[in-house]
Amino acid sequence: MNRAERIFHLHRLLQGRRPPSLADLMERLEVSRATVKRDLEYMRDFMQAPIEYEAQANGYRYAQDAPAFELPGLWFNESELLALLTMEQLLEDVQPGLLAPTLGPLKGRIRELLASGGHQPDTVRRRIHIQPLAQRGSRGESFQAVATATLDEHPVEIEYHGRARDAASCRVVHPQRLLYYRDNWYLIAWCEQARDLRTFALERIRSVQPVESAYRSIDEATLDAHTGDAFGIFTGPAQEWAVLRFTPEHARWVADEIWHPEQIGEYEGDAYRLRIPYSDPTELAQEILRHGPGVEVLAPAELRQRVADDLARAAHQYT
Repeated sequence: MNRAERIFHLHRLLQGRRPPSLADLMERLEVSRATVKRDLEYMRDFMQAPIEYEAQANGYRYAQDAPAFELPGLWFNESELLALLTMEQLLEDVQPGLLAPTLGPLKGRIRELLASGGHQPDTVRRRIHIQPLAQRGSRGESFQAVATATLDEHPVEIEYHGRARDAASCRVVHPQRLLYYRDNWYLIAWCEQARDLRTFALERIRSVQPVESAYRSIDEATLDAHTGDAFGIFTGPAQEWAVLRFTPEHARWVADEIWHPEQIGEYEGDAYRLRIPYSDPTELAQEILRHGPGVEVLAPAELRQRVADDLARAAHQYT
């Protein structure tokens, strides 16, 4: 029984005619004394429940002189609600297959958890949507093969059609991690051709074949640095720091956004200055251009010139 279920049981018990003792609550909820105490404190502190201890009855109840207390209709926190709705949406997209007997009960359990917030799952799903952004469909067979190779630590040969060069190539890679970024899947792998870590968009992998050779494992610290040191999906150690100044109108939005864990942001009057570490400028330039005249690149000079050139070419199309 999770906390949500326990609190709903507690709520009903505290509404009863006879105040339940601590021992009663422990027995009914099948938890320890400490857990009951924590749940009661949680209801008092975070739900403002008027719970009091009645010494004469040696039990707990809602204060009789307080307004009638009802549990909040939905009291998941942001991350809990996102996790539940995302899991439900992903499971709804799964086609019937070998896992249907297993996924069915799992879907039912998620619906029960959503209902524990006080609303029917259908209502929650209808009122709260998760909208993917620029999601690209991947090849199911390629995803399965790559995921298996990643978990089994097994090298594979892939045929990859990169967008940058618009050309296909075959290479042997040693899968290290699968990365879900901006609603799309990527493979982080050590590439024998490049002799280094590379990032591959899964929807661009045309074929996957196992290779009988020794697997090369990369340590966690190196992988973390590869995917986390610089801005965006163009991974690798940060080479530069972009310095951006946003107008007051755009500062109201950007000041609340996390572009990178190591970013440095500060107000300069009503404007907002943001420093971002990056490696490849491609995605960062696209993000900057999204703000149009609301941002100016102050440094480095190369990034400033690139954005200026992109803006000039865009403006030329309308003249």
